[in-house]
Amino acid sequence: MDRPQAWQLLNEYTKNPALIRHALCVEAAMRYYARLGGADVEQWGLAGLLHDFDYERFPDPPAHTREGAKILRAAGCDEEVVGAMLAHTPWNLDEFPRDRPIRKTLFAVDELCGFIYAAALVRPGRIAGLEPASIDKKMKQKAFAASVSRDDIQEGAALLDLSLSDHVANCIAAIQAIADNVDLLTPPATDG
Repeated sequence: MDRPQAWQLLNEYTKNPALIRHALCVEAAMRYYARLGGADVEQWGLAGLLHDFDYERFPDPPAHTREGAKILRAAGCDEEVVGAMLAHTPWNLDEFPRDRPIRKTLFAVDELCGFIYAAALVRPGRIAGLEPASIDKKMKQKAFAASVSRDDIQEGAALLDLSLSDHVANCIAAIQAIADNVDLLTPPATDG
């Protein structure tokens, strides 16, 4: 499966624009980390793009990811991509542990990308100039993006053997590179 096929599959199964933007952010972070580690950028990008493609149709565990894995396998998707998707949720860890770089990284970037997106969305400059310290401050506000697991974000940085600040900086850089594709450019000034 190549990226155009993955993009088509994502759009076939996912209609919510916010979920598509999330997939693009996670794809960008996966590609960023693949380049850093000398891994297969295309493979890692597909894992990020497709990690939640089945969520709208199968939102409940364990159907989410397991039904998606069946669809991906039938479409000829790389088993490393399928395994990474399965490993990013806790209900598949017995069979698909986070024991490979692609699996660790997908788990590590998923929640953090969602949190960074939420934080950027409420800033006047959006993602431009966003610093790890701002994310750290927002993470301490329990009411902000309350559904995002701070524990998963911390665990993800630890899985990658990175400080939280470095991990946040990497994900911010990845998302900044695609800001125009995910509505995170600085909004134009309005006359008022």
